Amino acid sequence: MKTTHHENKNFEKVIFSEKDLVKRSFDNCTFSNCDFSNSNLSNNEFIDCRFISCNLSNVKFTNASLKNVSFKDAKLIGINFYECQDFLFQVNFENCTLDYASFTRKRMPKTKFKDCSLKGADFSNADLSEADFHNSNLAGTVFNKTELKNSDLRSAYNFSIDPDINFIKKARFSRNGLEGLLTKYEIVID
Repeated sequence: MKTTHHENKNFEKVIFSEKDLVKRSFDNCTFSNCDFSNSNLSNNEFIDCRFISCNLSNVKFTNASLKNVSFKDAKLIGINFYECQDFLFQVNFENCTLDYASFTRKRMPKTKFKDCSLKGADFSNADLSEADFHNSNLAGTVFNKTELKNSDLRSAYNFSIDPDINFIKKARFSRNGLEGLLTKYEIVID
């Protein structure tokens, strides 16, 4: 099957919900107010693309390439980003809902999560060095053997990070966030 190539296109209010869109390449495309919920986007390539106000909940990205892709005001619930290709994987999120998404073993240095909900997300064995979690809700988010070196969690909230099993050298936390580093000790902080 031949790959269909799309370049410099704008897709607006298109409903792709529950469809199989495979073997496509999107270069410098913008998707606005599109519904991809429960779609199969496996084996697709997205380069320098933007998803604005889109619903991508439960999308399958198996073997997909996400190279410099930004998501703004998007719903990305339950996505297994760990199934994406590792080569040049680069994503950024602003005001997105990423609840129950999995980034297990992904290399994501310098990724920005601005004003995001990451409730129940999984960052086990991920490289988030120099990541920025500006004003993001990390309730129930899993950090297990996660590289957080030089990451900025000063305005992140509801997180629980065990310093004994994660790499947090020079990560930045606010005084208010220190409780999230001490959870396992069951210390009462007033």
